[in-house]
Amino acid sequence: MDNQTELTGNEVFFEKDDIIVSKTDLKGKITYVNGTFLVIAGYTEEETLGQPHNFIRHPDMPRCIFKLLWQTLQTGNEVFAYVINQTKTGDHYWVLAHVTPSLDSNGQICGYHSNRRIPDPTVLNTDIKPLYRKLLEEEAKHTNIKEGMNASLKIITDQLAEADLTYDEFIFSLINPKDQMSKAA
Repeated sequence: MDNQTELTGNEVFFEKDDIIVSKTDLKGKITYVNGTFLVIAGYTEEETLGQPHNFIRHPDMPRCIFKLLWQTLQTGNEVFAYVINQTKTGDHYWVLAHVTPSLDSNGQICGYHSNRRIPDPTVLNTDIKPLYRKLLEEEAKHTNIKEGMNASLKIITDQLAEADLTYDEFIFSLINPKDQMSKAA
């Protein structure tokens, strides 16, 4: 499924206690979605199962963040990330995603499980949206998508190295600013 819906600019929201859940296989194809996913994204289960998870990717989502996410997951580690997704109608919604590898009985990664909650709007507006705009501007400077993604990835990895933080530590510092202050002390 190719999400070519015209963007509306309208943001949709979900309740604080709601959790959007999806599972994918190793290639990122959807194997499970919960009701909250279906309601927020506006798709039916039949429309989602078997689709690549990135079919809901919003064009304002920097590709380098997904590259960081996949690099982390493929090492067997969990990752947290702020993500903007697109609905079937062209609306959008922000999430704080927690993605973990799913393991088979032999301890091998057999897929991925993602839980998404509502993000802190202050963090979105003061930290994430400006960062993502900067990353997207860098990606747009390149005619080759992969070169643009790698250039924006360098920006964020340099920024993380300068702050002496991993990506997850950066995300947690936004969620729990006092943790960041204690690290700086």
